[in-house]
Amino acid sequence: MRGLPSVDRLLADDALAAAPRSLATEAARRALHRAREAIQAGDDPGDVTASARAELERLRAPSLRRVLNATGVIVHTNLGRAPLAPSALARVGEVGGAYSNLELDLDTGARGSRQEHVADALRRLTGAEAALVVNNNAAAVLLALAALAEGREVVVSRGELVEIGDGFRIPDVLARSGARMVEVGTTNRTRAADYESAIGPGTAALLRVHQSNYRIVGFTASVATGDLARIAKRAGLPLVDDLGSGALLDVGDEPTAAESVAAGADLVCFSGDKLLGGPQAGIVVGRAGLVERLRRHPLQRALRADKLTLAALEGTLELFSDLPRARREVPVLRMLDEPLEQVRARAERLAGLVGGEVEETVARVGGGALPLAELPSAACAIEEALAAQLRLGEPPVVGIVRDGRLLLDARTLRGEDVDEVARAVLRARRALC
Repeated sequence: MRGLPSVDRLLADDALAAAPRSLATEAARRALHRAREAIQAGDDPGDVTASARAELERLRAPSLRRVLNATGVIVHTNLGRAPLAPSALARVGEVGGAYSNLELDLDTGARGSRQEHVADALRRLTGAEAALVVNNNAAAVLLALAALAEGREVVVSRGELVEIGDGFRIPDVLARSGARMVEVGTTNRTRAADYESAIGPGTAALLRVHQSNYRIVGFTASVATGDLARIAKRAGLPLVDDLGSGALLDVGDEPTAAESVAAGADLVCFSGDKLLGGPQAGIVVGRAGLVERLRRHPLQRALRADKLTLAALEGTLELFSDLPRARREVPVLRMLDEPLEQVRARAERLAGLVGGEVEETVARVGGGALPLAELPSAACAIEEALAAQLRLGEPPVVGIVRDGRLLLDARTLRGEDVDEVARAVLRARRALC
C-alpha cells in the first residue's frame, strides 16, 4: 500500500493534468481504490497511472450511447424501443437547436398551446375530436383516470389487469390516480352482463385494457369495444380504452387507434414509441370535452411532453399522411414488413465477412406488442465467447446467446450496419487472442 502513488502525483501526469481537475481527481481516486482492492486480494495492482488514464476516459465518455441491435427484437425496451425516422430526427435538430414557437401563437402573438403542434395530425389520423400528448402511455392512463374518476369507481375486467415491464401494473395506476377499481368477470371470461351489473351510483368510467404483452387462448370470452361503448353510453359513462402499443395502421392483430375511436371509445390512450415508431410519448385522443378535462387537470403539467418529444412526434406523424411512405420510412414498420430474402442476404454478407454461419431464426416485435407473432429471420452465428467483448466495444453490439453460439440477427440490422458489426467482431476476436 505504501508503494502506491498519491492523488497529487497521479494528477501530475500529462493526460490527467490536461483534464478538468474535478474529473482528473475522481479518476485518480477510482484508480487508487481499484489498486488497493487488488493488493488486498493478493493481486498485482498494475500500472496505477495507466489505470487512472483509463478511468478518465470512462468518465469523459457519454453514458447514453448508440447500440447496434442484433437481437432480432424490433421494439427492444432495453435498447430504447423505436429508432426514429430521419425526418423525425431532422425535426428534433431544427427545433432543439433554436428557439421555437412551443407555446406562442404566431398568428395572434398571444400565448399558445404546445398540444396544438400535433393535435391536428392526431385528429386526422384517428378520427377523434381532440388529442393530448404526455410523456408516456402510463402517464396518459394515469391522467385520464385521475381527471375522470378520482374518488370514484372504475370498472375493468379481471382478464385485463396486466403487468408490463419493470413491474408496472394497471391496478397500481388505478390506485395512484385516486380511482377505486371494480373487477368484473374472471381471468378468461368476461361478459357484457358483468359490466352492467357492476355499474352503480359510484361508477365514474369503464376501462378497457388491451392485453399488450400476452394473450389468453382457449376457453375465453370478452366484450368487444363497440359493445362496451354501448354499455357505457347507456349508463352515461365514458369508456377509456388503453391500447398500449398504439398502432396507427394495420399491424398483425393489434387494434388501431382509429378503430377504437370508430367503435365508440370516448378516450383512447396509446404509446408513441412502440408500433407508432416515434419518440416515447403517451397519446390521448377522443371526445373534445373529455380531453379538455385532462388538459386542465393539475397532473397534466407534471406529465406533459417537452419540445423535443413533440418535434419528433410531429416528424413521425407527418409520414403517416402517406401510408406506403410510413411503411418505408418508419424503421419499426420497415423491419416488420421486410421480406425474409433481404434479411437473409444481410446475414449471409455478415457471415462472409467474419467467417460465421447463417442460421434461420425467429425475430420478435417486442415492447409488449404482438406477443405471439414470430417473424422469420436469419442470423450470423459466431462464437459465444465474443458476446461480452462486443457488448463492451464501441459501438456496443448486442446479440442473442443460444445453444452455445452468439446469434447476430439481421432483421434488426440495417444494410449500413453490417460492415460496422463485422469490424466489431474482428476487433473482439483480436482482443481475446
